[in-house]
Formats: sequence, C-alpha cells, structure tokens
Amino acid sequence: MKQIENVSRRGFLKKLGISSTALVIGVQLPSMLTIPKALAGVVGSDKFAPNVYVQIGIDNIVSIVVHRSEMGQGIRTSIPMIVADELGADWQQIAVVQGLGDKKYGSQNTDGSRSVRRFYQPLREAGASARMMLQQAAADQWQVDVSETTALNNNIVHEKSGRSLSFGSLVNAASKLKVPERSSLILKAKKDFNFIGKSDVALVDGEKFVTGATTYGFDVELPGMQYAVIARPPVLGAKVKSFNSEAAKAIAGVIAVVQLPDLEEPAVFKPLGGVAVIAKNTWAAMKGREALAIQWHESEHQSYNSDSYKKALAASCDNPEKVLRSKGSVTKALAEAKQVITASYYVPELIHVPMEPPAAAAHYHDGIFDIWACTQTPQSAQGTVAQITGVAAENVNINVTLLGGGFGRKSKPDFIVEAAILSKQLNVPIKVMWSREDEIQNGYYHAVSYQKLVAGIDDNNQVTAWQHHVAEPPIGSTFSKGADLIGSEADLGLIDMPYDIANVSCAVGKAPAHTRIGWMRSVTNINHVFAVSSFVDELAQAKGLDSKDNLIAMLGTDRKIDFSNENANYGNYGETLSKFPVDTARMKAVIEKVSAMAKWGRTLPKGRGLGIAMHRSFVSYVACIVEVSTNSDGKIKVEDVWLAVDCGLAVNPERIRSQMEGAAIFGLSLTFFSELTAKNGVIEQSNFDGYQVARIADAPTTHVEIIDSDAPPGGIGEPGVPPIAPAICNAIFNATGKRYRELPLKQYGIV
Repeated sequence: MKQIENVSRRGFLKKLGISSTALVIGVQLPSMLTIPKALAGVVGSDKFAPNVYVQIGIDNIVSIVVHRSEMGQGIRTSIPMIVADELGADWQQIAVVQGLGDKKYGSQNTDGSRSVRRFYQPLREAGASARMMLQQAAADQWQVDVSETTALNNNIVHEKSGRSLSFGSLVNAASKLKVPERSSLILKAKKDFNFIGKSDVALVDGEKFVTGATTYGFDVELPGMQYAVIARPPVLGAKVKSFNSEAAKAIAGVIAVVQLPDLEEPAVFKPLGGVAVIAKNTWAAMKGREALAIQWHESEHQSYNSDSYKKALAASCDNPEKVLRSKGSVTKALAEAKQVITASYYVPELIHVPMEPPAAAAHYHDGIFDIWACTQTPQSAQGTVAQITGVAAENVNINVTLLGGGFGRKSKPDFIVEAAILSKQLNVPIKVMWSREDEIQNGYYHAVSYQKLVAGIDDNNQVTAWQHHVAEPPIGSTFSKGADLIGSEADLGLIDMPYDIANVSCAVGKAPAHTRIGWMRSVTNINHVFAVSSFVDELAQAKGLDSKDNLIAMLGTDRKIDFSNENANYGNYGETLSKFPVDTARMKAVIEKVSAMAKWGRTLPKGRGLGIAMHRSFVSYVACIVEVSTNSDGKIKVEDVWLAVDCGLAVNPERIRSQMEGAAIFGLSLTFFSELTAKNGVIEQSNFDGYQVARIADAPTTHVEIIDSDAPPGGIGEPGVPPIAPAICNAIFNATGKRYRELPLKQYGIV
C-alpha cells in the first residue's frame, strides 16, 4: 500500500516531531478574492491555527506545507522556492508536505493561474519572518547587532568573526522570540535571490514522476477497499426508470448495486445520479455495470443536437440580449465607413481529458470521512461532501494526491461525493473510478461558442468601429438552472479587447445550457481570442498591412486601460488595476520580442507561412508566432511555435517554459482535433478515437522566452493557450490564402 498521510495541523506537528523544540511560523494567506492579509503567527503553540507552516526542527530540516494541488505545473517546487529563498534555506534540507483540505489555508482552489500570483508576497513574508527570528536568536547568543548576521544554507553566519550556527541549534532560542510585525520585515533584494528566478532548482517529485514512484488518485489502495463504477445518465437530468440489479450481482466479484439519488438541477458540484456497481475489483464492477440494462426517463435536455444548436447560437448573435461594453456609436461609424468587414467564428464544445480521469477513495468510520482524491479544490470537496452526506465539515478529511493533469475538471468534486455517499451507505472503504468514457460523456464541458464580428475602416485606413456579439452557454447555468447569458466569462477576451478603436460595442446573446458547463484551461479566452485575434488579422489584410505592424498600430499609444470608462464591468481576474494594470506597452513588448525570436518578415519557402497573435490573460502577457507548412496533398503541419511571455517576476523559469510548451500542445489539440457533438442530448464521442488530441508526431518545436520584469508575478498555467489557435489559423492563411473560422480544422481535411 502506498502511504498517503493526513496533514492536519496536529497530525503535521506530530509527524514532524514538533514540540517546544521546534520553530513554527504561520502566515495568514489571502482568500480567493481578497488582497493578501498581514502576517500573523504564534511560535511553539497549537492555540493559533495558521494557514501555511514553516517548521524548523532541531535536526535542521525545514518543512514546508504546500497547500495547493500538484498536477504537473510544479507548485510543489515553486512554493518552497519562495519560502526557502527568504529563509536562507539549503534546498537539500527541505521537506515538502502536502496540506490537507482546510479553510485555514485561505483559498486552495488550484485553478485560475492564481497559486504564485496570490501567494508570492505572503510566502516571502513567512520565510523572512522565520529568518529574522533565527538571526535575532544568533545575535543574542553572540552579543552582536542583528544587522551583522546573515542566513545562508540553513545557517546563521557572523561574517566578521567567522562564526555560524545551524538553524536547528537556534530553534529553542528563536521559539521564545516575538514574531516580527509585518511592517518590520526586511525582504531580500532581487539581486540576492538564490532560488527565485533560477532555472536550476530541481523539480520536487521529478524523479518519482518518471519512475512511477508517486501516488495519484487512481493509485490509492486502502485495507478492505471495494471498487465502484457508476452508470450515469446519458442525458443531463435523466432519471433512472428501471435496472436489473440481479443480473449485475450475478457477475463474479460484484458485491452490491446501489442507486444514487437523482440529480435535481442546478447541477452545481452534485453527482449526476445513476446506479453504482461495487465489486472486489474494477473489472467485475465494469462487467456488472454492463449487465444493469438501465432504462432512463426522458429529460428536457434530449432536445440538444449540435447542428441545430449551432444555428440557434448564430441567430442569438443577431439579436443580443445585453451590451457589456459600449463606447461611441458603432452604428454611426459603420454607416460612415469606407470598408465594412464581417466574420463569424465557431468553437465546438470541448472537454478537459486529463491523462488521469477522476478518481477518489473514501472511508467512512466513526462518524468521520477520510478521503483521498486527485482534487484541485479540497475545500469545495470538503464542503460538498458535508452538505450532501450530513457529516460535519470538520469531520471530512480531504487528502490531496498528485493529479495526473486537471485543467479545471478536478476542481469539481462530484466524483468525490460519489465515493463518500457509497462508503457511508456500505460502511466500507470505496474507490470510485471514472473511465475515459465516463469522463467524456458525463463530465463538465467547455462552452460551445458562436461569435459575429463587424468592423469599419475609414478613408485613413483606420479601424473606427468594432462590434462583437457572442452566444455561448454560461458557466452560471451549472449553479443556477435556466441561466442563459454569460457573466464573468465576458472578461476573458471579450470586453477586454485592448485595441484603440473609437467606437466599440460588445454584447451577448442567450444560450441555454444542456450539459454541465465548467471552466477549462484558459476558460472562454479560448473562444473569444480565437475570434478577436483572427479578426484583427483579417483587418490587417483588408488594410493592406503586415500582420505584426497592424497589431502594434491598433494598440495605439502606450496606455493603461480602464474598461469602466467604456461602460464595462471588468473583473481583471480578481486583481486590482492599480497592481495589475492592462498595459499596452507590455503587449507591444511581447509582440516585438516574439517577432525577433521568429525573425518575422523573413522570406519563407513556398507553402510555408507565419501567423501571429497576442493576448493578456490571468494578468500575464503572451505573444505567439506559429510557422506552418503544407504538402502536395494540402495537409498542414505546425513546424515551430514561438512564445514570448511577460508574467511579471518569473519565480520558476523552468516551470514557466514547461507551461508554455504544454500550452502549445493543448492549443494545437483544440485547433486541429478536439470536438464534442451531441445527438438527442447524448454526447457522441466516448474516447480518444472520437475526441482526438495531438499526438507525438503532431508536436512542433516550441521556443519560449521570458521577458525580465519587476512587476508582481502573474498567472502562468493558462495564458499560453489563447493565442495558439488564432496564430495557427493566421499562419495557414499566409501559407495557403485560405481563412478558417471554425474549429476544429480536421473537418476541412487538412490534417
């Protein structure tokens, strides 16, 4: 059995042998929507329940709790890098501990590219606070001024005398000191960083990743555990009419058949319902499910057919319900324009398909849930399990395993609730495993989108009007039945269009949802940026300008944009515009950088083309250039991708490059291959044969450069995705003269 341990505060202290001979530092971390709060901590006492712990033992080991979920983005490396740098720790003497789901950590929701940007400052303060206490303890012992001491490699050093003391030897003395006030903390200068901004820091768990010595959600094994697979409704909201439990139980190894509660919309994070088959092994459970012969009641969502729904979205764009950004008079400007350019864009319904589908193991005993899951949001899991099972939240322990990918799917805890319900009912440990077919046909989906854009160009070859209408089912429909207008998704590439145009109108049309709509990597930036960046390239063609020159020209003068001046309620990814402004100078800088990287303007062989796109998302700036080639059969191949990223201060450059490389593959998959379709409410695809993703042979060479910046760290997990699709399509146009406005491109026979 692979060991996965609870790390509640008491368990963590006990595990690490913390007593009065240990130094524990706590830092109050921000919630998802708040600005970082002041440092607060108590030393050597468990009366205060701090959120993130820095523990230094007499053995000189520095233990750091990582409160976010590791799914390949390297957060179990980046968080310790931040703390260790300010602390002056030796990387070889750091122990990383995964935090249990608990509200005391602030937000643990590992999505929205927030982990570093939200916690960078508080974690630095935690490390600095511990360092200053150790320095003071050493200075007191040596009877020197604390300013004469420094922290280096788990030692406090007095350079004048050549003396040094290990962190561990100072634990007792430091534990008696008062935690410094936040205002008195002295943080390192950038030039003195040992870990932050360096590319040579070893990836925590890296060796285990490649040798298979790690524990993912699917790997969890518990004594006496049984295995469950579930037959879920093929159409959202369908309820069980009948099933053959005896046929399922006749399968060798099947232990029980349990009907789950029917789903009552809104879906929120609740299970879909259906019938679970519990068995001694996975194979028996799967065969038992096949034998159920379930009959389903009809659902209102059986009217969902992709072809007719697409037409309805197009009609909705013609009659938008709500204007979300308005500046000047688009109608007047279009009437006076020398040229009027129109284009429509379509992105199909999509799904996450992480390599590891959802899985959770639950053990209900003595009124307590112990749960292990590959979850991005242990707090939501804890709260939802408590709500649905009636067990108090403080008695629901959510242990976070490693995630074999997530992309937003694993921030919805329905699969965890399923395991909890079954374990409580059967009084045994239960592991619920979703197959690939379960995930694709019963998951949370990225919204299908139809968009219509119109622009006017005047006698001076300037774009004077911009009209953008969007219809796509909202994420809000998952939380409020009947919601049919997008809300905050409009912030993601629609109302934050940055080009300097005198007359602008952005509006949305109604789009009722027929599946569970959730967020996926970069969310509706995928849809909106595909349309906006493709359309801007079409405007360059209409104006007779080079694509890159047109981008720079349309951005106008260097400025910081406040969309509220154009009647738009812009959320800025939950950040303040004062700290994270929308800065066109930074947009131009990434465009110029990527153009230099790709040698934009060079002569290309026949059948090759370059395409460019730029977008700011999750308060980071990314510009992309793609080079494509065509062969004699008209097939397209992406040869190279260049990405220039300005994400503010780059904490972990190697992980940033990896995220950009992954974004290129993710974006390429969505551009060429990925598509879900529905017939009578049922998703027609079920595995990778139908829902295709990029394979090794499709992978381009990806080049990444990070712009040096002193701005606060921005997001990095998602910003690389949005410009990929439009850059590819713009490159195809430059190579072939053909403009593609609907994804995926496989429908045109070019791949």
